Amino acid sequence: MKKRIFVIVILAVVAFALLFTGCQDSKNAKSGSKEKLVVAMELAYPPFETKDNDGKPMGVSVDFATALGEYLGMETEIVNTAWDGLIPSLKTGKADLVISSMTITEKRKEEVDFSDPYANAVLAILANKDSGIASIDDLNKEGKKVAVKTGSTGYIYAQENLLNAEIIALADESACVTEVSQGKADGFLYDQLTIYRNNQMHPDTTTAVFIPFQKVEYWGAAMAKGNTELQSGVNEFIKKYTAEGGFDKLSEKHLAAEKKAFDELGFKWFFDLS
Repeated sequence: MKKRIFVIVILAVVAFALLFTGCQDSKNAKSGSKEKLVVAMELAYPPFETKDNDGKPMGVSVDFATALGEYLGMETEIVNTAWDGLIPSLKTGKADLVISSMTITEKRKEEVDFSDPYANAVLAILANKDSGIASIDDLNKEGKKVAVKTGSTGYIYAQENLLNAEIIALADESACVTEVSQGKADGFLYDQLTIYRNNQMHPDTTTAVFIPFQKVEYWGAAMAKGNTELQSGVNEFIKKYTAEGGFDKLSEKHLAAEKKAFDELGFKWFFDLS
């Protein structure tokens, strides 16, 4: 009799454990993971990916990734990763996602999958105030020096289109801005929002050229090839987050001055995909 009761108790415990596990798996079904959502980003691009005074991750992408983790029922872990290590971190399984102001390109899609776009941008020029640069054609001349961040779409554009200029490839955005501000480069190619911000920080030495010279780019979250479950979950979140005004709140928190300036300049806003 005691043996039978013991067996019944064991079966009940096993059944409860299976039920609990099933609930947890269901909660995290969209993520394809069990506990943490590991998100790689380069924390060197304020206000999107950066650190606070205590060295903790903060910014637009950090808030976005944290909200995504909550939607998937997971704890979000941000891993600071150098730009050239972001895609490899997905391919080696060190990260589940890359959310790092990354443009969706055909070349990158050969290595990783992307979510639906959540932001759009166009390239612009941060020019040295004494360079005489007023358009992209002014940069494509012998003797002109163009600063670009290695691996960025500005880098790719310069390599393919500014064949007459000298290309100065640097590791990060701040180094490119310094080159232009100090007159060591005539221009720096990056997204419109970043160019606006850096021009505001260096008004005496730089000027911003916003004349469009390429198609609109779209930012997305990157993940390992074939992870359709996670991709589906991220896409569902982006749709829900947009409908509930999540990106509007991010703009108000991190980009209020820029949003106001873009409205005054008549530029399409960064998160406006309509």
